[in-house]
Amino acid sequence: MLGPSGSGKTTTLRLIAGFERPDAGVIELQGSDVSQIPPYSRNVNTVFQDYALFPHMTVRENVEYGLRVKKVPKQERAKRAEEALEMVRLSGYGDRRPGQLSGGQRQRVALARAIVNRPAVLLLDEPLGALDLKLRQQMQFELKQIQQEVGITFVYVTHDQEEALTMSDRVAVFNEGGIEQIGPPNEVYEKPANLFVAGFVGVSNVLERDGDQFTVRPEKIRLLDDGEPTDGYHVETGTIAGVSYAGMITRVRVELDAGGELQVVRQNLETTSQDALEQQGRKVRLGWRKEHTYAIDDTKEEGS
Repeated sequence: MLGPSGSGKTTTLRLIAGFERPDAGVIELQGSDVSQIPPYSRNVNTVFQDYALFPHMTVRENVEYGLRVKKVPKQERAKRAEEALEMVRLSGYGDRRPGQLSGGQRQRVALARAIVNRPAVLLLDEPLGALDLKLRQQMQFELKQIQQEVGITFVYVTHDQEEALTMSDRVAVFNEGGIEQIGPPNEVYEKPANLFVAGFVGVSNVLERDGDQFTVRPEKIRLLDDGEPTDGYHVETGTIAGVSYAGMITRVRVELDAGGELQVVRQNLETTSQDALEQQGRKVRLGWRKEHTYAIDDTKEEGS
């Protein structure tokens, strides 16, 4: 579930968990209506951004806690807790306390505590929000791998577009309490349903020509060399109005002669940031293949 702050993602997650009651409609879990069933009776577990671990308990005791509440026998608790810790790559950490772990390790303990109960659905509310970028990217990969191994459905809330595209099999884009579009990540990215989705999911250029609006992603646009063939390309001319050197890539903003502007992302072919910045003010031709454009039908109301 992807969307800006206040769009309804966490509220929807709380409805699934049972912490909120729906005003209308039903919530079904494995084909059964659970709308009026209390949270503790639903076969779901939630992983929060702040981990919510008990600091006075060991890692193993934290993971076993839900099983102890359910009065699972001690030997079975220990066996399942060790299996869960192994799934999250924390074998051998059972006797440590949360304060002795890194942020990424604490997140894995919270995950182990949730999956040890073998829920039908695991709800994750921005679980990586407190981690630094490098660790966050590592945990994205690990969470996806763990999900595939345990086979539990993950319902994952984030406002990070890249995280949503990286993690998901399906993305629901939220806006002002409604879902704008739901589908596989490549479909949401390549074929946005409306202007909101085009602008929120990644960076998208929106152009209007002959009364029609269409989008084209920055990475699909080429800065054409002089004399380069343009068969099969839509071509525009313009002036480079801004350049941003970002290491592996250079972002270029082009003001078009026909009106409007485009953002272009190109693999960094310049030697230094100064080489990239010297491109500013240059007249250029831009081209992209027609199959890389997608028409926007904005007669559909956003949020409907």
